[in-house]
Amino acid sequence: MKRVQAVDFLRGLTIMLMILVNTPGSWSYVYPPLLHAEWDGLTLADFVFPFFLFIVGISISIAYRHKKKDQDTYKKILIRSLKLIGLGLFLNTFLPYYPFLEESIRIPGVLQRIGIVFCVVSILYLNFNSKQLLIISSVLLLGYWIWLAYIPLPDGSLPTLERSQNNWANYIDSKLLKGHTWKPDYDPEGILSTFPAIVSAIIGVLIGETLIKSKKKPKFSFLIITGILLIVSGYILSIFFPINKALWSSSFVLVTSGFATLLLTIFYYFMDHKNYQFGNMVKYVGANAILIYFLSSFISKIFYSINLGKDVTIHQWLFENLFINEIMSKTFSSLLYAIAVVAFYTFFAYVLYKKRIFIKV
Repeated sequence: MKRVQAVDFLRGLTIMLMILVNTPGSWSYVYPPLLHAEWDGLTLADFVFPFFLFIVGISISIAYRHKKKDQDTYKKILIRSLKLIGLGLFLNTFLPYYPFLEESIRIPGVLQRIGIVFCVVSILYLNFNSKQLLIISSVLLLGYWIWLAYIPLPDGSLPTLERSQNNWANYIDSKLLKGHTWKPDYDPEGILSTFPAIVSAIIGVLIGETLIKSKKKPKFSFLIITGILLIVSGYILSIFFPINKALWSSSFVLVTSGFATLLLTIFYYFMDHKNYQFGNMVKYVGANAILIYFLSSFISKIFYSINLGKDVTIHQWLFENLFINEIMSKTFSSLLYAIAVVAFYTFFAYVLYKKRIFIKV
């Protein structure tokens, strides 16, 4: 099947935004839109990860559409998932200061969640049709809301959606991942919040199915209406279950999936339907998405860990000597540093693409 240009473009754009969010010049001077919401709410940075899981779903619908449900297929799915999880754990353990020697190593992470979601959604896609996947998604989102908002905790206390031990997601992480989470009281890629994250990818599968089945007559109006309905229903649900990335709330799933659907439809219309060629550099990043993300995270950790002088890391030296000046604010300088990092990895992706090097995990 011919590659869907819009998917490559949205994947590349998402990875570029991931790098932009994750590598500021200084965490003390982050450009405000690139900060995640403290708890409830939605910022530009909060769209990045759900967009990527949405694209994972679309990729599953394309790659496994004609795959047989046999042992070989399931084996490949499991191996790829374990590779992603292994890479994520490697990032958590390698640097700084070799924390694998400590008991507090973080177990969850971005790549770990991608690996789990990919595995679960791939298996679901091979065994259930679109209507059944829609029902599964609805049950997961509704069940997650009821669980977090209404089911009492083991000690009989009422649950809360605030950041506390009386929050079910935080409670489970504190019990099962004690000492191995991003923060002492919660993890944004924790155990319970992985269930609604699965739905982000399932919605991607359903949108991908629509694109594939309507290749000759794309249903642009249907996709636009679907995107709008997802957004509206998400904001209505947010009245009762606030939009929250840390919890990956059901309203967060609906709203972010809605915007992802709208963006993909727009890109698909111009790039695949009208054959307008643009954004090649962005698509190059999308062609080696996991590799680019992994390298950006790995090298960033090295830059934060190796000193060039007394208490001056490579990262700090680069930022202070190449980007800070009397003309610009430190916040703008921090943004420029992040943009420079994105530009570097975009060029690296371009070199890989031109040499026809594609590394799939």
